[in-house]
Amino acid sequence: MPWVTLCVDMFRFLISFPIAVALFVMLALLIAGCASTSVEKKRPLQRENLKAVNFSGSWEMDYSLSDSAQEKLDVLARDLTRQAQRRAQSEGRRRPSGGEVMRNSAGPNSSSSVLGLVRITDLITQSPLLEIDQDRYKISVEREEDFSWTCEFYPGEMHMVETPFGTELCGWNGHQLVFELRLPEGLSIQHIITMGAAGQKLLVATTVVSSQVSFPFSLNRVYNRFERGESGFECQETLTRGRVCTTKSR
Repeated sequence: MPWVTLCVDMFRFLISFPIAVALFVMLALLIAGCASTSVEKKRPLQRENLKAVNFSGSWEMDYSLSDSAQEKLDVLARDLTRQAQRRAQSEGRRRPSGGEVMRNSAGPNSSSSVLGLVRITDLITQSPLLEIDQDRYKISVEREEDFSWTCEFYPGEMHMVETPFGTELCGWNGHQLVFELRLPEGLSIQHIITMGAAGQKLLVATTVVSSQVSFPFSLNRVYNRFERGESGFECQETLTRGRVCTTKSR
């Protein structure tokens, strides 16, 4: 899918919801991801960095092991309801119902801000396939239906790139690879990639933080290694229809 088309489609998706201004700057993520590049010169890795995990290969999402955005939203709604009811009880007020709590549309943790946070996290973690190319100095994570992640490895430090829209950071945290984007107005997005012990599964843990919501929202997506040319199912998790799967030949 051309990046221009992808960026336009995601922009239309975002503005169709009453999301707070801090969440609306998600548009900067698309622009930064589609356009930003690094101009820093590569340096040789130090010896301890040579033990970094190699994520190279083809990976497809395992929907049975991955988080469902709808299920996590339901859990979140129940938690918010219990918190609101405890506050009301301690203040001697009538305990609100779950529907009343989620219909709240003003102040911090408003229903529109919480739903916007969930939708954005779900939107940026839907890539069904990953193609990863890695060597001593860099990694490229090609994500189907989304922009790629790239990182250059530097000795003992995170690689940082300043863009007009925010700060991009990436690098190793032990055996885990971290990608982070810090945007203005209190919005940040972090992806942490971890490989399973047998080298056949990847966990991509994504956490989004917004100044409009007092807690982060996270989704874990699990990917299985596969060889190109296999046939199987292509699935997509949606908030409205649940999991939708179709057969696909590669």
